[in-house]
Amino acid sequence: MEFLSASFWLSSLGVLGILIVTFAETGLLVGFFLPGDSLLFTAGVLCATGHLSLPLSLLAAVVGALAGAQVGFEIGRRGGRALLARSRNPHLAKGVVRAEELFQRYGHGRAIVLARFIPIVRTVLNPLAGILSVPTRTFTLWQVLGGLLWTVGVTLAGYALGAVIPGIDQYLLPVIALIVVVSLVPIGLELWRSRQRQA
Repeated sequence: MEFLSASFWLSSLGVLGILIVTFAETGLLVGFFLPGDSLLFTAGVLCATGHLSLPLSLLAAVVGALAGAQVGFEIGRRGGRALLARSRNPHLAKGVVRAEELFQRYGHGRAIVLARFIPIVRTVLNPLAGILSVPTRTFTLWQVLGGLLWTVGVTLAGYALGAVIPGIDQYLLPVIALIVVVSLVPIGLELWRSRQRQA
């Protein structure tokens, strides 16, 4: 299960690991379990401590996330409904429901941007946008904006923390755990809100 951790990808493949994870998590339905947020944050910390190059890490993250989202959209447009129907994974099924709710509640643009910051939802929303025939131009514009905000924002947050706190790389495991918990907050809030609406 090592491949579920950010440290596995970064220690094994470095910058290439960032590209692979951001592409797979946002473009391929099988990538929903990958550590996107914690990987970007950890990469930022490692850049601040001199273990990785910040420009190359940002480039890999942006290219992976933008290309992945576009591929996911195309998968959805060309037959994603059948793929989603065949999947028996409960996490993916919940992600589809959440992605549909985001579209209904916020419209295309805001939903595409917000989904970048919600684990699992960022995996299924891109193919779902293709399935729901969101115009390619609209999807591309908003996914680029969301992808830049997510990749650059989370990586630079890790970089800022690594630059401010000396020896932060010694405490990476607790920091990563905190990032995972924080990234799950939006899902928890939405579940609470949906239960309040049903009550």
